[in-house]
Amino acid sequence: MTVATMATGYSRQERLAELFRIARIIPVITIERVEDAIPLARALVAGGLRVLEITLRTPAAPAAASAILANVPEAVVGLGTVLNSQDLVQARKIGAQFALSPGTTPELLDAAGASDLPFVPGIATASELIAALARGFDIVKFFPAVPAGGTAALKALGGPFPEVRFCPTGGITENSVGEWLALPNVLGVGGSWLTPAAEMRAGQWTTITERARRAGQKLTS
Repeated sequence: MTVATMATGYSRQERLAELFRIARIIPVITIERVEDAIPLARALVAGGLRVLEITLRTPAAPAAASAILANVPEAVVGLGTVLNSQDLVQARKIGAQFALSPGTTPELLDAAGASDLPFVPGIATASELIAALARGFDIVKFFPAVPAGGTAALKALGGPFPEVRFCPTGGITENSVGEWLALPNVLGVGGSWLTPAAEMRAGQWTTITERARRAGQKLTS
């Protein structure tokens, strides 16, 4: 089964788990110009990274995500930096296939729990993780991964929460990604190192493709 053929009968969490089986490294992308969206997505897909997180950090983000969805069918597009229920509504409206948040609030968790959109809430503490689990979210984003304690923190959280699987994001680099992926409770990682702003502004798509390919090699080495 692939993301493209996932039956609607699959639960939200099952669809998330399948997504991470397909792509264990997810580029975390901040797009400043809508016109960069399609060539960037094609560059990443060419490098073997199909699952993309478009962060809602710029005015261009919704239109950029829509452009990728309409023009790069090989890409699996999610919205990141989802902060409230309105952002979730926007994700559904543009056809995003999943959504992620950097943190949690009761309102956001309740809204995500009422939706069938695959959603990854962000946590940095055990208390936040308990709140996510109480609403059925056992796949979470660990953010900001390095400042929040790094791999040692995830190893520690694995003791009281053996059922939880994590997507760490924040401070992970090309040199450190392998260490994170080696943890048994890590389904995948998110990384902004894959799409530097300067390279996007300069249209250095071949450079981005090569970096994506090197990242993919971490999964087979």
